[in-house]
Amino acid sequence: MIKQPTKYQDFHDPQARPRYTGIATFFRTAPAQDLSDADIGVVGVPFDGGVTNRTGARHGPRSVRDQSTLLRRINSATQVAPFTLARVRDLGDCWIEHPYELETALFEIESFFRTVTEAGVMPLSVGGDHAISLPILRAVADAHGPVGMIHIDAHCDTGDDYLGSRFHHGAPFRRAAEEKLIDPARVIQIGIRGTTNDPDMWGFSQRSGMRVISMDEFADLGWRAVAEEARRVAGSGPVYLTYDIDSLDPSQAPGTGTPEAGGLGVHEALRLLRSLRGLNFVGGDLVEVAPPFDIGTLTAFNGASILFEILCLLAEAFAARKGA
Repeated sequence: MIKQPTKYQDFHDPQARPRYTGIATFFRTAPAQDLSDADIGVVGVPFDGGVTNRTGARHGPRSVRDQSTLLRRINSATQVAPFTLARVRDLGDCWIEHPYELETALFEIESFFRTVTEAGVMPLSVGGDHAISLPILRAVADAHGPVGMIHIDAHCDTGDDYLGSRFHHGAPFRRAAEEKLIDPARVIQIGIRGTTNDPDMWGFSQRSGMRVISMDEFADLGWRAVAEEARRVAGSGPVYLTYDIDSLDPSQAPGTGTPEAGGLGVHEALRLLRSLRGLNFVGGDLVEVAPPFDIGTLTAFNGASILFEILCLLAEAFAARKGA
């Protein structure tokens, strides 16, 4: 290192230095290619080949990575210090060699994450569109069996064939249920809303046993009651957390491909996530940040803030399993 601290010795830790300095990594963590040096690996997945309308989420990982450098080391609300609980590393990007071949691209993502999970590293991913969750779940479920899932989104993403493809960002969790990667009885989907062309658009979720909480029900119950319901549904087994930024109201997340009016506020989202502490999380993702539609990096910053809350949940879960 050419530049060395002379007065402020805590600057030996890059996370303590002024936040506008250094090369951007997720949360200013050390970049790593050696999986033996990581407990939790934060991975960008710059792929949006599964979107059905507005593209741009392929640029999400870079934007969220940059905005995450604004965050600090300790969660002031919960006092969780994730970087003390686990070795958190930026594993770089799962970039795609065949982005024009959708199913091949999804296989590339699956292969990457199998390498990560087989090394015992818990994945925290940033997309990219929501289609990336399916191949990630294939790797996670191979390590942990069918998992429960807390899914926060404007859409259930349990659709089927669309324009000749069964694999797109509106269908990953139907495919995941069919492949027995998730246990529908331990899946909750929160914040669902918006217009539709099909009155049975999310019927698969309900018929398969998933708990679906519409945005209207969320507003009536409040975040505390919804968090308790999520804890009840998820239970004590391994749980995956997937967060679509379009769950937020477009006023707080304009930079996304499929916005829907009347969504969560950021504070509600943060309180909801903080109330999920203690669950047995084995991975998570944040998806659908689309910088071309963003305004003043608002969506990317709110996404990075949500990502930090998810990291805190994963780090506590890792520490609890290690302690056991």
